[in-house]
Amino acid sequence: MRTILSFAVLLSTVAGADPALAQAAPTVPAPGAESSIPPDMAPVAAPQSAQHEMGSSVPDEQPVATPRARPQRVGEDAAEETPASEEAPAPAEAAAPAANPPAADAPLAVADVDTELRTTTPEQQRLVHGAPLYNPNVSVHIVQKKRFADEGKHEFALYPLAVQVNGKFTNHAGSALHYTYHVQENFALQVSGIYNWHSNESRFNLELIDKVREQAQAASSLLLQWGAQAGVEVTPLYGKFAFYDDQLAQFSLIINGGAGFGGTRHLIRPEVANQVEGQTFTVPARFGDAGTRFVGSVGGGFRVQFGDSYAVRLEVRDLVYTARVDRVDGCNLSDFEKLEAARSANQPFANLDLSGGCKFQKFDGVDPDTKKNYREDIILGRDLVAEPSSDVLNNVSFYAGFSILF
Repeated sequence: MRTILSFAVLLSTVAGADPALAQAAPTVPAPGAESSIPPDMAPVAAPQSAQHEMGSSVPDEQPVATPRARPQRVGEDAAEETPASEEAPAPAEAAAPAANPPAADAPLAVADVDTELRTTTPEQQRLVHGAPLYNPNVSVHIVQKKRFADEGKHEFALYPLAVQVNGKFTNHAGSALHYTYHVQENFALQVSGIYNWHSNESRFNLELIDKVREQAQAASSLLLQWGAQAGVEVTPLYGKFAFYDDQLAQFSLIINGGAGFGGTRHLIRPEVANQVEGQTFTVPARFGDAGTRFVGSVGGGFRVQFGDSYAVRLEVRDLVYTARVDRVDGCNLSDFEKLEAARSANQPFANLDLSGGCKFQKFDGVDPDTKKNYREDIILGRDLVAEPSSDVLNNVSFYAGFSILF
């Protein structure tokens, strides 16, 4: 029995020593440049086995059997992968999930971009009012409020020139003055006035009078001398633009409209040459008052504001006014017939039974400078009211001026 136990202990000792012997076996590399140096032939230490007393029936400790490792043979690659059980554990950083890569169009700071990969210069990346001057990787959309608020402000606008652009039978040129109170940012109340220092019939109509003794109907050639209106103004759109690299200007699209009254007049006699006693005098054109008419307007344009208090205004306005010619200088058809009868009889006009508004003095007397007898104009005035006519005229004019806000 003791012999059998001793044989079992011997087998266990030999089985435990085989792996150690296999691991200690020298590895001979394959022939080549790296095999010129012989491997280190260090002596292999014999494994220490547990000592057992030959007389004991049971060994003190029985070693645990380990799996036999495959010994490396001569000629195998020294860099052969180790068994999975002998691989080193992966570091904790590798186990963590990888961070999401940045988007392709994400903006990059200038300091983070390599100099060789940079597509812009630092000057191009300089921020102006919070936005880069140029960056192909950034799309900037900016919506800002107006730099200068209009709410609660007063505005006086002067238009030195307001010229008619659609004259067929009439020509107008004048000046206008507007006062605007901005109730809200985009809504304002407005009072406007215009005076046409030049209002005359068009060259086309004057040629008709001079060459063929014909002219447009009296209502179609009625002239607007002045106008006064009250209305509103709205600014549905505004923006800004840059000029001279570092200057900003604010512009607004303005739409306005109003209604009021205006004074009209009509041409009685164009400019003529008067010959008296061998002398020739140039007689200026004569106009007759045609009364007050209803006037309405609608228009629009742009206001460009420089700074907080000054602006330039460019507008187009359509002045619409009713035209009816039934009186000239307050005299109707009946008055002109009485005046013509008194002129033929060489009688004074003061004793005539005329309407209350007839200004007969304008058709009486002689001009001391041109020697023109005003009684000759009675027949011309009668022709204007002989066939009463009415029309609605559109006076489209271009306005250019400046304004002050406070």
